[in-house]
Amino acid sequence: MSDQKASVLDEVRKFHQNTRQHQPFVPGATEIWPSGATLDEQDHVALVEAALDVRIAAGSSARRFESQFARKMNRRKAHLTNSGSSANLLAVAALTSHLLEDARLRPGDEVITVAAGFPTTVNPILQNGLIPVFVDVELGTYNTTLERVAQALGPRTRAILLAHALGNPYEVREIAEFAADHDLFLIEDNCDAVGSTYEGRLTGTFGDLSTVSFYPAHHLTMGEGGCVLTADLRLARIVESMRDWGRDCWCEPGESDRCLKRFQYQMGTLPDGYDHKYIFSHVGYNLKATDLQAALGLTQLAKLDEFCTVRRRNWRLLREGLDGLPYLWLPEPTPGSEPSWFGFVLTVDPEAPFTRAELVDFLESRKIGTRRLFAGNLTRHPAYINQPHRVVGELVNSDIITDQTFWVGVYPSISEEMVDYMISSIRGFVARS
Repeated sequence: MSDQKASVLDEVRKFHQNTRQHQPFVPGATEIWPSGATLDEQDHVALVEAALDVRIAAGSSARRFESQFARKMNRRKAHLTNSGSSANLLAVAALTSHLLEDARLRPGDEVITVAAGFPTTVNPILQNGLIPVFVDVELGTYNTTLERVAQALGPRTRAILLAHALGNPYEVREIAEFAADHDLFLIEDNCDAVGSTYEGRLTGTFGDLSTVSFYPAHHLTMGEGGCVLTADLRLARIVESMRDWGRDCWCEPGESDRCLKRFQYQMGTLPDGYDHKYIFSHVGYNLKATDLQAALGLTQLAKLDEFCTVRRRNWRLLREGLDGLPYLWLPEPTPGSEPSWFGFVLTVDPEAPFTRAELVDFLESRKIGTRRLFAGNLTRHPAYINQPHRVVGELVNSDIITDQTFWVGVYPSISEEMVDYMISSIRGFVARS
């Protein structure tokens, strides 16, 4: 490192220390966000160093992050993307590849998913000409069950795509076994659940593919960013091709001839020896991340275990502090799981003497941020009403979630003092109602 660069980075450290000093928590004045990035001096320095090196495209940091994250998540391959939404799009699109031959998904095939979730779990199904089959979820865990998934199985069902709700794993081992027994693909949307385990095994390791988001609200952040992970090298190759314009070549940026036969391929109806760097085997995208993002991701990754510990602590304190409170249905971890929680979800009893809106307005007035459980029942949104889909069973709980449910934060920047304030605020509101 040059003396000049070292001097700049030293100034960055000083800048961080001078501008990010700990501010005391002032109840009712300090914002308690439901989610957000937890950034320290190392994160600040990593971003500036990458900028000084003008690493503005995917490069060495991106490759290093992919390797380290795949190892951390017990997968053979990880491919960075520009968002978690893009990761879901790539995961579904990969299953339509001609390289999967007869196993590939085709337009009109069905994919089982839940109605109560986030749009980008469902959108890739529709964007690839597939049919979402919506099932309901359980209140308490806010996940669906093997029984509901099994009831949704039809003659054109080819895949299952489910998110672990707010970090709480669904019955993923059982559903993975069901998928295998019926020759279905399983995609785990693990965007809210990095670090969660089910029966002692990390979520994101049960499916054929899993996805992660690095948006600031999530367990790790790159600002924007996402990832597709798999243990299947054939699927990894397809994901990489579709992420990188659909090209057939697997050379890294700046490489020219990793396969040692760059001008010896003949594919499609192209002339023999056409440059492999410009042969395209998929109708793909450009969904790559940058080294600026990956540099931040590397420093964040080193803190993942600590982040998960604080999330679990905050959730536990909220659960204990609100236990026994009337009119509020409290969340429950799925049996056999250890969630790395994304948020603390609350459902207002429909018979309560107050509404969700009244409780949310009260909390927001006290600077306690809230969020809905994403879209609630997606089938009720204008974007999906006229889209092809199938519903299995009544979406009773999804409707309750739409009308009665919200969540508050547990992310690592929330202190125990803030949690105590959240508990006392909620208890005080209920007592006065």
